[in-house]
Amino acid sequence: QVQLVESGGGLVQPGGSLRLSCVASGSIVSINTMAWYRQAPGKQRDMVAAITSGGTINYVDSVKGRFTISRDNAKNTVYLPMNSLKPEDTAVYYCNADLVVNLSPGQYSRMEYWGQGTQVTVSS
Repeated sequence: QVQLVESGGGLVQPGGSLRLSCVASGSIVSINTMAWYRQAPGKQRDMVAAITSGGTINYVDSVKGRFTISRDNAKNTVYLPMNSLKPEDTAVYYCNADLVVNLSPGQYSRMEYWGQGTQVTVSS
């Protein structure tokens, strides 16, 4: 069973830092794009940062210069160190991955997976 598991969320004061991690596990053949999304109460889920297998990175404008996305392909892991956190960064952060998986012998499928989410709260 393929799954993504996020960790690293928590409560931090404005200006503080957190580092999110997401580990993909299961019958994974390859990982294409990995990304972080966030969803605040009453709002839609929006992309925060994404990194392709080729290393191309995209950020939402509001986090540029503060968040840094990276990946460790050997560990099937994507990271999101977050600095200078603001109250408006408060949200549930979700890991997303575009994967090629082997769900049954000889059957490779490209599928998108989501983690369960990790809460980030920025408050004084």
